[in-house]
Amino acid sequence: MIAGVKGTLTAAGDDWVQVTVGGVTLQISVPPSEILSLGSTGSQVQLFTHLRIRDEHPILYGFTSQAALDLFLVTQGVSGVGPRLGLALLSGLGASGLQQAIALGDTARLSGVSGVGRRTADRIILELKGKMEDVEMPEDEGGTASGDGELIEVLSAMGYSTSEIRRALANLERSPDMTVEDYLRQALQQIGGW
Repeated sequence: MIAGVKGTLTAAGDDWVQVTVGGVTLQISVPPSEILSLGSTGSQVQLFTHLRIRDEHPILYGFTSQAALDLFLVTQGVSGVGPRLGLALLSGLGASGLQQAIALGDTARLSGVSGVGRRTADRIILELKGKMEDVEMPEDEGGTASGDGELIEVLSAMGYSTSEIRRALANLERSPDMTVEDYLRQALQQIGGW
């Protein structure tokens, strides 16, 4: 079992990253929203991982926190929820958002995630509601700067890809007195200038 990976981020796609560890490069499936918090190519990253063998092919899933990994594993126990849907839930709601939606029985919030229908959302709540107390949540879920979570959410809703958002965030001029709207304006100007 590969419980974690720590190395250099060498490439990133919409739902995967490649991390080089001691001369070996691993491709790891990650929630798209977490890719943005890993930094730029060449930065050091640490991921909590789960190895799954499917059709004789090993697939490594990675998360920026132990809590996100725990939630992913808990969702895999629900009938009809596979790894792709587990990643979509974590990407769409974040670890704390997913835990809250399940604990509060918020079917609408769960079914708002792409690929999750009303019946699947009901099943997730029914099967997992009592298990949420066992999953510890981190105080800070990501490595993005303050306000970036909302900015990422808005840009994603506008239809921009993970790679476009990532480049825009990397080039933002930051100041403590700037608002999310100021950052959004900057990001849109940068994306428009490419």
